[in-house]
Amino acid sequence: MSDTKATVLVPGKINPRVTERLQGNVEIITVPAGGELVLPEGVAERVRGIAVSGVVSAAWMNALPKLEIIANFGVGYDGVDAKHAASRGVVVTNTPDVLNDEVADTTIALLINTLRRLPQAENYLREGRWAKEGAFGLSPFSLKGRTIGILGLGRIGLEIAKRLEPFKVNLGYHTRTKRDDVAYTYYGSLKEMAEKVDTLISIVPGTAATHKIIDADIFKALGPQGVFINVGRGSSVDEDALIKALEDKVIGAAGLDVFYNEPQVPDAFLSLDNISMLPHVASASVPTRNAMADLVADNLLGWFKDKTVLTPVPETPVKG
Repeated sequence: MSDTKATVLVPGKINPRVTERLQGNVEIITVPAGGELVLPEGVAERVRGIAVSGVVSAAWMNALPKLEIIANFGVGYDGVDAKHAASRGVVVTNTPDVLNDEVADTTIALLINTLRRLPQAENYLREGRWAKEGAFGLSPFSLKGRTIGILGLGRIGLEIAKRLEPFKVNLGYHTRTKRDDVAYTYYGSLKEMAEKVDTLISIVPGTAATHKIIDADIFKALGPQGVFINVGRGSSVDEDALIKALEDKVIGAAGLDVFYNEPQVPDAFLSLDNISMLPHVASASVPTRNAMADLVADNLLGWFKDKTVLTPVPETPVKG
């Protein structure tokens, strides 16, 4: 790293460990997230990197003539226009692998909570209703004997599948390309998978290709015993269709960690008793978030030191 410190822009909030790691090694400029990028005179010309947990638009990139790298906090980087970055020679990195286990563990917990209604049962106890009203009602579903289809069998999807194997369920998946390294049943389309399974777990990223692909037709195919779990991106689901499917018992239940317009959650979800919801916490443990923050910082510091990064995204012009 040269004597002149690189300038790194931090829009909005990011895990504090990122800035702690960068402090003293780079000049940090904080700005509000979203909207138009407004910087003091002369600062835009100094910015070489961005550390972000959110959105970096093409317009922001165009306003920073010396920008070299955008380090995204998170596996999903749909908030960063990676194709535009690549066209400008700007490297984009994300934080894969370090959160695989945490997200997979949370997925299993959310699935069991959804099937067995464990959060509702705990609330029943806490409200004193067990003593006053008797035993909590039987859960309508069980994990035993289920046929589970995973939409998206990447790194996290594989970890979810491995965790499900001891539960003696039947496992299948749908991805754009069939994998040769797994024995799970492959379905050629999402619709076909929804027709053949009774539990659908989505772990796909938020892209134009996945936007609202889980819709009324998919819920109808899943059926009244069907359970839908989403730990990928809220944008992959038609939430109006999901609400209607839950209200009309087109499907049996749903478990959601992600929503279309976070942190806004439709009021209709809150009134349903056949849904389990989490506020996007699948990777939200201190050890996992620290590991993600370290990866953001290491990508930036590595780039400024010798033009190397650990985890470039596929669109980016360099390899890790």
